[in-house]
Amino acid sequence: MEEMESIRSSVVGGKSSFRGTVVIGTTPTVAEIVTVPLVRKIKEEHPNLAIRFSSAFSGYLLDWVQRGELELAISYDPQPLHTLRIVPVMMENLLLVGPASADLRIDTPVSFESLADQQLVLPSARHSLRVILDNCAREVGIKLKTSVEADSFGAMIDLVRNGFGLTALPLASIYAQIESGLLSAAPLVDPTPMRKLVQVFPADRRVSPAAKFVGDAFIEIAADLVSRKIWAGHML
Repeated sequence: MEEMESIRSSVVGGKSSFRGTVVIGTTPTVAEIVTVPLVRKIKEEHPNLAIRFSSAFSGYLLDWVQRGELELAISYDPQPLHTLRIVPVMMENLLLVGPASADLRIDTPVSFESLADQQLVLPSARHSLRVILDNCAREVGIKLKTSVEADSFGAMIDLVRNGFGLTALPLASIYAQIESGLLSAAPLVDPTPMRKLVQVFPADRRVSPAAKFVGDAFIEIAADLVSRKIWAGHML
């Protein structure tokens, strides 16, 4: 990407400090989880390093990495491509999410089969999250009933909070709203819908040390959230 600023390294306070800009892409749910802690960590360790976020579906992110518009992307289990280097990060569990009045509990699992009786707010079929849920539904022989389809994370949450149905999302993306009592959530079991979160780098171009630092910082943040049970799943 011609406009991408070069990454420079200087010595500040006796240690190397990155300067310039790293351009990173994430899916919308990942952006909800890591944007603030990632920026905080970067600024603490490299105050002169800027970061530019783009948020989009996984397919767009992969295309932007291939075209050189992103230095790295956080995506969900893409198909292997020779132009991309894919680094597994974690397996993420999807939880059933509803308004506070649904009285879902983190310590009380809900069978996936019971979703046959629920009105759901889900993304459209082109979204990987919907594909995973539809596959789980076929596994237990049910059909999911969608009251509304919404591909926007914010729209899904607003619809759920206003009683238009339940949804399924990673815990970390709605953790603060559960803690504040705006939403409730419960683990889904038999089966548990899961998806693999990965880092994607270009395989045909050099990855800058600053971009590698940002990728490593993301992994540290994810591992910390998993260990504190804020992000449901397990590291790979």
